[in-house]
Amino acid sequence: MKRSTVVHTFSCGVIVGLLAFATGCQTGDSSSSSVSVQPAQSTRSAATSAPAAAPAAGAPAVVRVNAGAYEAYTNSNGEVWLADKGFEGGDVIERPGIQIANTQNPEIYRSEHYAMNSFTIDVPNGKYLAKLHFAETFEGIMGPGDRVFSFNVQGREFKDFDVWVKAGGPNRAYVESVPVEVTDGKFRITFDFIAENPQINGIELIPQ
Repeated sequence: MKRSTVVHTFSCGVIVGLLAFATGCQTGDSSSSSVSVQPAQSTRSAATSAPAAAPAAGAPAVVRVNAGAYEAYTNSNGEVWLADKGFEGGDVIERPGIQIANTQNPEIYRSEHYAMNSFTIDVPNGKYLAKLHFAETFEGIMGPGDRVFSFNVQGREFKDFDVWVKAGGPNRAYVESVPVEVTDGKFRITFDFIAENPQINGIELIPQ
């Protein structure tokens, strides 16, 4: 009887990788096993961030007072004007609906505080631009010289002030801008009567 010879063939493969290699040897009837090698992970040191800078101290807020007004008012630029406050003496009046020229915010000039002695408000020390708003809207004032008064803004004197003359007529807005410095925590204006009562429509105090 002739015997058949079964020859088992062995194969050997070598796989070479960049960082590792695997060697396997298998027979025709055996399953192969493989070994995988993960590439080494690099260790990155965490960066240390610099501490955040301390926020700068907030600047003083702008102060806006609508003299003579009973309620706060927001103008066309979204700026809020407080109702009448800070005055010593005098009285207030509103003239709703009156037409005011030379301004985009006529509502400021439709109320006024008049016959006052002073205006005072607490603010942080520093430099400011004071804007004083005037308009001659009283029907009893018929022309130049009918209302004349003086006022003092933080030591700066304005003598013989005539709203009609400054604005160029009645129902016209006029703004007097005055650079000032506050050193005692209080912003002050004093008023003196000459002819008719002193009056004012609005006060802005803008930090510089």
